[in-house]
Amino acid sequence: MPMAFSMVWEGFMNNSLYMDLSCSQIRKTGENICGDVFLTRRYPEERRLIAVLSDGLGSGVKANILAQMTATMLIRYVEHGRDIRKAAEVLMETLPVCSVRKISYSTFTVVDCYENGSAVVIEEGNPEHLLFRGGNLMESSPEIIKSRKFQGRQIKRYELSLKPEDRLVFLSDGITQAGLGSRSSRSGWTRQGVAGFLHDSLDRTPGIGSSRTASELTRVSSLFGDEPLVKDDMTAAVLHVRHPERLTVFTGPPFHKERDREHVLRFMNSPGKKVVCGGTTSNIISRELGIEVDTKMGEGGLPGISAMEGVDLATEGILTLTRLMEYLITPPEAGRSDAAVRLFKLLMDHDLISFMVGSSLNRAYHDPDWPVELELRKNLIKQICKVLEDKYLKKVECEFI
Repeated sequence: MPMAFSMVWEGFMNNSLYMDLSCSQIRKTGENICGDVFLTRRYPEERRLIAVLSDGLGSGVKANILAQMTATMLIRYVEHGRDIRKAAEVLMETLPVCSVRKISYSTFTVVDCYENGSAVVIEEGNPEHLLFRGGNLMESSPEIIKSRKFQGRQIKRYELSLKPEDRLVFLSDGITQAGLGSRSSRSGWTRQGVAGFLHDSLDRTPGIGSSRTASELTRVSSLFGDEPLVKDDMTAAVLHVRHPERLTVFTGPPFHKERDREHVLRFMNSPGKKVVCGGTTSNIISRELGIEVDTKMGEGGLPGISAMEGVDLATEGILTLTRLMEYLITPPEAGRSDAAVRLFKLLMDHDLISFMVGSSLNRAYHDPDWPVELELRKNLIKQICKVLEDKYLKKVECEFI
């Protein structure tokens, strides 16, 4: 099965673009570790996203070490403010070439993009990227930088201006060479074949997300060939440029009760979808706006979900948030259904997440016999925010009110 993970970043600016970046990988059959390495870093102060896909020579542990070294070096160059082109040149001169196969010990693709749409792509040895705009493949001519040390070795540098709904796709050669030499696909899938698949996919489902696109690429490429074997590591990364999806979570009663209505109105007028976590919080909204709260039976050992006009999801508070924290560490199994699963899916589907956290002590939990985490709503939210930022690379804003 493909191993998929999503990596995202964006600022809270109204007119900024959102870089929705996802990667899917399949290991070579019989190997316990992937020889391709995908790394990404975000730089909020620069409103910048760097992604590196490195393909180590061969497969298994040795290939992974070579790819990890290459990707890490490139990321570190960027972190220390080095020019990304200079970093690629240094690596091209530093990484050796296999004396037998006459190819680099590790190939790479670097994507360096900003929220205003400006981007640079640098490639050495990996298949050429694909840029789709309006469902059509856009081709561009690169700047060629030749190695002074290794004859025939070169890097390609592209300057791009990304637009909303563009898809930038970059791959390891395990994708383009899938099925190579087989009776059904002697030349492999090829870059042209991948482009045709992406064109048809975008034509059928123009709004398809980056995660699904990347997973489909690895799934389809794994089916090529005469035998049910994956003969090389496969990595597909998809950058979907779009406007961000926003979500606001309101949990806990505000510290100053006299400001309840102010905070409720601000929450209800916030852009995007809205979630309420906590019975007391739901009651405050109901009282201030005259909205009825209809609570249903719970599932999975958690209190039920409530229906409220103008609110996309209303749940119980501390117990549900505690279960959510567990799901953020270990995602829920398919088919599992409870309030925390619903909240988890909403968080995964949104890019910019705002938490409005009430600072008033909820007397319902002020009991020494209750678990410690029930008295620590603030700390629990801080932990959730940290995981959302560090593991899922969401852009998170937390306000204590």
